[in-house]
Amino acid sequence: MKLIVIDMQKALMDDELYNLNGLLENVSKLIEAARANRVEVIYVQHDAGAGTGFSVGDEAFEIADEVAPQAGEKVFVKRASSSFTNRELAAYLEKEEGDTLLIVGLQTNFCIDATVKSAFERGYDVIIPDGTNSTFDNPYMSGKTTYEYYMNEVWPDLFADCVSMDEALEMIRKHNS
Repeated sequence: MKLIVIDMQKALMDDELYNLNGLLENVSKLIEAARANRVEVIYVQHDAGAGTGFSVGDEAFEIADEVAPQAGEKVFVKRASSSFTNRELAAYLEKEEGDTLLIVGLQTNFCIDATVKSAFERGYDVIIPDGTNSTFDNPYMSGKTTYEYYMNEVWPDLFADCVSMDEALEMIRKHNS
């Protein structure tokens, strides 16, 4: 089991993000539980390219302080929606033991969805805890509706197990026992 934290970057930590405070609280709880139970936490950051203000070296590119990696935790950079487009991450996960990925972060309808589907295609068991991904309003749906659509219609029973926070925390606690 691995906890994959995707695109929780300063540029995206905006009050217009659906359930920002709940997202930060839940992801923080999962990270804390993972570290306490020897479940590896892996971070992925999106690089939009030089000159965008959202690239390596830019303050906005950095992972939010509330969920920042500790020394020694792996951080991978991607330039497309799916985290698996980073070949080093894909190769690392392939050679590591375990086939369960808890996927959390931003944004529900972009990088989270692409990563969930890529993980599924690679044979991973994907777990998505409630309240651990989010997105912004778009011209067609609110951030809340988009979140609920993916959590209740797109991912369950096909691509991922969408579980409560309590269930996810229990999975982490039981992982190495």
